[in-house]
Amino acid sequence: MKTILKLEEIPQIILGMYLFDKSGYPWWVFAALILTPDISMIGYGINDKVGAILYNIFHHKGLAIMLGMFGWIGYYEVFLLAGIIMYTHSSIDRLFDFGLKQFDGFKYTHLGKIGKTSH
Repeated sequence: MKTILKLEEIPQIILGMYLFDKSGYPWWVFAALILTPDISMIGYGINDKVGAILYNIFHHKGLAIMLGMFGWIGYYEVFLLAGIIMYTHSSIDRLFDFGLKQFDGFKYTHLGKIGKTSH
């Protein structure tokens, strides 16, 4: 099941890159911004709960879509760009097992524990 969930992310990454390409911004902007949602990890400097809440806000695909739609409908390019980057970044993260966080710590996600498990 986990493999299927990860494979679902590939077309979503392609969609995000397609939407970015149609935005008219040069690709260096994509490269410069694609990791910006990870600034949310600063919340882990406070504690695991604050870190998880901030991380989940900045990596929530539904919020990314709403942000992008707000930008598209209202002609606010910065919101459209932020939504596309947030959506694509979240898809890339999930492809590499970085799911939405639980309050137990960074390694505990909705996709399971990050890293190797002992047998």
